[in-house]
Amino acid sequence: MSGAATFIEAFADEVGAEGPVAVGGGRTRWSVGGALDADARVLRAPVGIVDYQPEEMTVRVGAGTAVSDLHGVLAERRQRSALPERPGGTVGGALMVGESSRYRLGRGHVRDALLQAVYVGAEGQTVKAGGPTVKNVSGFDLCRALVGSLGTLGLVAEVILRTQPIADASEWRRADGVEPWSLPVRLATASAVLFDGTTTWVHLEGHPGDVASDAASIENEGFVRTDGPPEMPAHRWSLTPAALAGLDHDSENPYVAEVGVGTVHRTQAQPAPSLDPMALELNRRIKAQFDPTGRLNPGRLPF
Repeated sequence: MSGAATFIEAFADEVGAEGPVAVGGGRTRWSVGGALDADARVLRAPVGIVDYQPEEMTVRVGAGTAVSDLHGVLAERRQRSALPERPGGTVGGALMVGESSRYRLGRGHVRDALLQAVYVGAEGQTVKAGGPTVKNVSGFDLCRALVGSLGTLGLVAEVILRTQPIADASEWRRADGVEPWSLPVRLATASAVLFDGTTTWVHLEGHPGDVASDAASIENEGFVRTDGPPEMPAHRWSLTPAALAGLDHDSENPYVAEVGVGTVHRTQAQPAPSLDPMALELNRRIKAQFDPTGRLNPGRLPF
């Protein structure tokens, strides 16, 4: 029996088949989806890197592993993942919340990083979804359903992630009074475009020649080198990318928008959305299939 199988089985035994139960990671986004029921047991997912194949650009890792620790190991081979890195944030937490990093334009959505997941279902059984290679899915892609589910469909123990090369060149640029809307299309190396209503920041990364070419193309618009992105407000709003242009500058609720994505960071929380009854019913049916007694992360609503 491998060490990986041992810690997965031990985790499944902890979850068991009865009683409300949840997984707590770094709790960097613990409030997302509503309050967890007070009587739920909170467990810790397995920790550690089980197998790393840099030539195949895949890594097998326990869901309780800190993203920063994972990235530290990957960086030794000039690789990384698309998962966002927050102080204390875990691999499983990043996947279950489903929020991509600010570099999504270049590095992709967080769900695209997940190739395979081993999770514990509502009856205490272990389930494997997906496969260990990039081209692995036929039929229903269960991994995509798990990402952003807040652990309401299954408690993830271990995952296989695809990795990415770290770019040979990267830099931040900023300019005041420049509208950002065309930049994601115009700049081949733009991995992030941020806008706060008055200032635009652009992160370029890729081959040194390509980064230099993109940087030169925007210098005449006033873009200069800067140390990094602005401080991001605490609350994340989700809008359509087209809606960003209509945001009003509000000194009491300032924002930093991720252009081309639709994510907006604000100092105040987003009002609760009006949910489509059909979407709610679909979510209810899916939840009932995976967790008929509602014991997994009770109280959480992944929408």
